[in-house]
Amino acid sequence: MSVNIDSLFKNADPIVSDILNKALSEKEISAEEGLALYNSEGIDFHLVGMAADELRRRRVGNIVTYVVNRNINFTNVCIKQCGFCAFSRDFREEEGYFLPTEEIVRRAKEAHQLGATEVCIQAGLPPDMEGDLYENICRAIKKEIPDIHIHGFSPEEVLYGATRSNTSIEEYLKRLKDAGVNTLPGTAAEILDQELRDKISPGRISVKDWIEVIKTAHRIGINTTSTMMFGHIETAKDRVDHIAKIREIQKETGGFTEFVPLDFIASEAPMYKNQLHEGIRQGGSGKEVLLTHAISRIMLNNYIDNIQMSWVKEGQKMSQLLLMWGANDFGGTLINESISTSAGSEHGQLLRPKEIKRTVREIGRIPAERNTNYKILRKFEKLNDPEEELDKIKDVSKFGSYTELIKIAKYKYENPREE
Repeated sequence: MSVNIDSLFKNADPIVSDILNKALSEKEISAEEGLALYNSEGIDFHLVGMAADELRRRRVGNIVTYVVNRNINFTNVCIKQCGFCAFSRDFREEEGYFLPTEEIVRRAKEAHQLGATEVCIQAGLPPDMEGDLYENICRAIKKEIPDIHIHGFSPEEVLYGATRSNTSIEEYLKRLKDAGVNTLPGTAAEILDQELRDKISPGRISVKDWIEVIKTAHRIGINTTSTMMFGHIETAKDRVDHIAKIREIQKETGGFTEFVPLDFIASEAPMYKNQLHEGIRQGGSGKEVLLTHAISRIMLNNYIDNIQMSWVKEGQKMSQLLLMWGANDFGGTLINESISTSAGSEHGQLLRPKEIKRTVREIGRIPAERNTNYKILRKFEKLNDPEEELDKIKDVSKFGSYTELIKIAKYKYENPREE
């Protein structure tokens, strides 16, 4: 730390100063200390960001990574009715869709031809689902594109698939791995507090089961991401407790590749539109978003190298700020993004590599393409970048949108319970 920053520390609240000095000495910060950082104001607030940025620089340097990937949300039909989800439809609704396997494979192939190294497959939980559906999808993709990385199926989907297959979580995960699943998204975490989950998503996977799926995946050699949704009815204490839980799992398994704070997109979310909970917020404030990313870096720094921010939820300019507040990963190009978009996010569903590189360079950092497991594939230190296949796409409407998808007759979900 420079002398100037040290002099700022002298003017800081002694409690905040002690916590940040402890973090900068690479010591572990407790949930209680993380909570104290959430209450920082004035110079203390800025120092939290500066400390997080310094820890990021030491841990991963000045490279900002991204992955070229495509999201394939193959159905919006779901037996769950989560209060934060505007994507899902009940199986009786008109707007339910279900992509056939050949269309999923076509989308994966198209993405691969455009330079994608990963497809991210997540969807609703349709009733009467065949237990081997996920495996069949993966086998079909790998048959056509053996070298594509399948980042697929949240803990909620794994539990559902295991239940539909009448098998254990471990056995089902082994089957998915055998079928070609390489990593799991650590979504469906929301806030890892059972009381809160029972309010915002009754019937959703329990904290206990989420942790079991994640730990089992790590044990059998499947890495996962980790996430937290904030900015709804949770408190700052709920957030730091969640981050501490993620840290404890990582200490035990070492299987998390990254942590992703996800800001609640409120405008179309049922629990916000219908004001289902007293005091529900419409996402985190700018201050909360900055602090959440910074405190994530500070609390997880010794255990999880990568803090990813979501450009879909935050937009490009806020993303730049977050990269100066502890984050180091830009996420993916996505190509299709249905879940945040359906909830009211207005930041689009595709960010081309050239746009990511420009955004990163504007804050003086070095863009680099990575794979799903954070191996650097290409570093772009010079300005004369080669034009990527995805950069050449002028008309992104060719990829379709969620609004269009729910209206396409041939993909309409056929309710198996109707005669």
